[in-house]
Amino acid sequence: MRWKVLFSRLVLASTLVISCFAARCDAASVWKVTRPNGGMLYLGGSVHALRSTDYPLPSAYNRAFDASERIVFEADPKILRDVPKTFFGAGQYPKGDTLKSHVDPRTYDYLRRFFALLKIPEEKFSRFRPWFLAAWLQAPQLHGLSPDLGVEGFLIRRASANSKPMSGLESLKESVEQFSQLTDRQSEAILLLTFIPSEHGSADVARLQQAWRRGDADIVWQISIEQFRDVPSLAELQVNARNRNWIPKIEGFIGSGKTYFVVVGAGHMGGPQGLLALLRARGCKIEQL
Repeated sequence: MRWKVLFSRLVLASTLVISCFAARCDAASVWKVTRPNGGMLYLGGSVHALRSTDYPLPSAYNRAFDASERIVFEADPKILRDVPKTFFGAGQYPKGDTLKSHVDPRTYDYLRRFFALLKIPEEKFSRFRPWFLAAWLQAPQLHGLSPDLGVEGFLIRRASANSKPMSGLESLKESVEQFSQLTDRQSEAILLLTFIPSEHGSADVARLQQAWRRGDADIVWQISIEQFRDVPSLAELQVNARNRNWIPKIEGFIGSGKTYFVVVGAGHMGGPQGLLALLRARGCKIEQL
């Protein structure tokens, strides 16, 4: 379903590149987080869209799942049914307004010629905001990947089969606001970034694969965050601010008396403002599974 694919890209923008490599290994981006005065949870870095050949997943995901009573994702799986209408509405301009009024004329001319090659008429694509067009262009199924085969999809199926409660760190409204609150300039930048190839191309993909296999969160973060190099305000909005917003909820899970497995994009784990660093700063012990 196209809009389910779109959702997986919108709420997990910080890991656009990670979807391109396999995740077959013994080491993995899964950690046990323990608080000094008691309480623990498991924290997993997610690859959001994979191929069937990328299975089986690293065993650490199953170990953390089996040891946990509840599973938490960035967004509650129950809201997926509301995604199409909500994101489609947020991604359109109001009647009488169009994309042409919100982007540089050179950008619009490029888009007009680009979508003409795809045989998409101007009156169709010009209804949508740049971030929405970017999400459509980056949809995993357009690149042979499937979010149903990603880490979340796998764990959702396991949780459903085992009747394990699932929830989310963000509401649908919060997920939409990541994009609806973008300025015209930021939204245009997101779209333009989709047309700019990685500086190092396949070398970055290889580095990501190696970092994933050894669970090196900082390397994954460094390469993933590179996409925001020219627009740092997007990194703040889509990565750092979300990390800070999640920490109180994660701390609540740790102190709840129940064992949680929190699974979010791998790009949120590393770096000075990543979840691992923020939790360490709060006195938590971090152990890689």
